[in-house]
Amino acid sequence: MARIALGVEYDGSRYHGWQTQQVGIRTVQTEVERALAKVANHPVSVSCAGRTDSGVHATGQVIHFDTDAERSERGWVYGANSALPADIAIRWAKPVSTEFHARFGAVARRYRYVIYNHRIRPALYNRQLTWNYRPLDIERMRQALPALRGTHDFTSYRGIHCQAKSPVKTLHHLELFQREQLIVLEAEANAFLMHMVRNIAGVLMAIGTGKAEPGWAGEVLAARDRRLGGVTAPPYGLYLVGVRYDPVFELPDEPLGPQWLPGELSAWR
Repeated sequence: MARIALGVEYDGSRYHGWQTQQVGIRTVQTEVERALAKVANHPVSVSCAGRTDSGVHATGQVIHFDTDAERSERGWVYGANSALPADIAIRWAKPVSTEFHARFGAVARRYRYVIYNHRIRPALYNRQLTWNYRPLDIERMRQALPALRGTHDFTSYRGIHCQAKSPVKTLHHLELFQREQLIVLEAEANAFLMHMVRNIAGVLMAIGTGKAEPGWAGEVLAARDRRLGGVTAPPYGLYLVGVRYDPVFELPDEPLGPQWLPGELSAWR
């Protein structure tokens, strides 16, 4: 048996999240496994780096599966893509050792949350970004970031149905970038809790509109009580853009995306 790692991109707006659910519920995993099974000529079960929620997108999802089928890297990519719907694409394929595991081998995961800040709602990309019609003061929002960086108990920023064993996570990287009407929140951590990035985005947007002071982000964190946090931001602006592994596996290094961001934004690391 060989182990194959794959990079996957998808628009999650028409799916009930990544993970396979009951029959009749459309998920990204179901579509990917169905397509790979056609190429492999046997049933395929995949493991992923991050189980994204309903409506959430990915440009850098990483998965793996085991197979006894012999196919080239090009064969896996083009074969699967020919059987996938237009809103899911395999970006790359690479044989890896059985020591590789898409979920448990991940050193860090990176998300981007894209906000369109304009008084008029967008007709285009309305399921690929989050619209906020109130003017956002990005400098106020940036003042709130230091309190959230580092290792903390993120109970106040986790979804109420989160099943993670521990609320303690390490945010290695948390930044805000802006170009005209686009504001991008970028977060990298060893792992994330359910709705964690969306809850951080909700708090930051409340601060940006002047509803709360920058210090509120740290106060919410210290409270360790989800009821004291802000509104959970919508899923549409959220992207899983990258997963880091031990360099020994030599996985492809691709732009983080989403690809429609202005060039200098999509290239941020």
